[in-house]
Amino acid sequence: MSVIVAKWTIDEYHRMIDAGILSDRKVELLQGEIVEMSPEGEPHAYSSGEAGEYLAKLLAGRAKIRHAKPITLPNDSEPEPDIAIVQPLGREYREHHPYPENVFWLIEYASSSLEKDLETKSKIYAQAGILEYWVVNLKKLHLVVFREILDGDYATKLTLTGGTIQPLAFPDVFVVVEQIINS
Repeated sequence: MSVIVAKWTIDEYHRMIDAGILSDRKVELLQGEIVEMSPEGEPHAYSSGEAGEYLAKLLAGRAKIRHAKPITLPNDSEPEPDIAIVQPLGREYREHHPYPENVFWLIEYASSSLEKDLETKSKIYAQAGILEYWVVNLKKLHLVVFREILDGDYATKLTLTGGTIQPLAFPDVFVVVEQIINS
């Protein structure tokens, strides 16, 4: 006997949200599947909050930093990355969540969700055309940087524990890795 999983479109997912069906659940839509999100522990909440504030100062006026808010992707996905660095489109985001073309890069903080963030989400983001994706491994306190999309996946994966990194969208900006990891 095989199990058949019901797949949902973004429109159906939005109708469930509007109807209040998912109001008491912390979920996101990944490739048509409604997936439970891991609860945030203290290190996760602290590190993502501090990094968001650091990036907001570093990129003031050039990008908008969104914390745990949805982005809409064409592969029936509406994930809620911990930090999304997006174009500062102001009130346009009242009409829609950021699309891939509005995203400069994404950051996830992971401990219990590490496999999902490194494997599943990296493929979803690459297939959607997100040019850069960072994962902070809270267990080992390092930053994994995904870049260079090739055949629907990231061809380059760097692991950093210190130093600086220049985001692809802002090559003139030097991000201090320790400020993102917040070890």
